[in-house]
Formats: sequence, structure tokens, C-alpha cells
Amino acid sequence: EVQLVESGGGLVQPGGSLRLSCAASGFTFSSSAMSWVRQAPGQGLEWVSSIYSYMSNIYYADSVKGRFTISTDNAKNTLYLQMNNLKSEDTAVYYCAKGGTNGMEYWGKGTLVTVSS
Repeated sequence: EVQLVESGGGLVQPGGSLRLSCAASGFTFSSSAMSWVRQAPGQGLEWVSSIYSYMSNIYYADSVKGRFTISTDNAKNTLYLQMNNLKSEDTAVYYCAKGGTNGMEYWGKGTLVTVSS
């Protein structure tokens, strides 16, 4: 059974940083594309970033490029999202998903990030 469990969300001030984690199980993590997707309050889903570690390819939405960094630890079957210089518009529920921009087949339950002073 595929499981994706996000953690690391919370309340942070504008300009601050957070690191989200996604613990994965039930599939071969090291050969899977992985993504982060977010949903701001009252808004639709927004793709944030994808990593194809087996091809060393990484992609970011323009809205987070230069501020967010996606990475993986294959020994721990864990996906990360380092978020720096956070802005109020980054407030959202962040979801980890198995798959890339061509389709995400499994999703976690999400972790809430609130950027506010």
C-alpha cells in the first residue's frame, strides 16, 4: 500500500523558512518521480515542484523558483521541500504526491503552512 505522510508545516513570519518532509512507503521511492502541490485557502491546486531523481531533473513553478528547493533522501524514502523567504501568498496546504507533471497517482493528506506576522 502506497503511503505518503507530510510533516513540517506550521506558522512562520514573512521572510522565514520551513522544511517540509514527506515519508514515503509502499513503492520504489528511488525510481519514482515525486512532486509538491499546494492549495491556498479558497483556491485550486497549484503545482509547486517536481523531482525526477533518477534523471537528475528538477522543476519549479515560477512563483517559488529561487526560494524553494526540492530534494530526496533515498536511504530514508523521504521527500523534502526547503522553503525560504516565505511570503503570505505561500500560505497553503502542501501535498506530497507520487508522480510528476505528467500525472500524480497518489497523494498525502497535506500539511498546513501559514505565513503571517
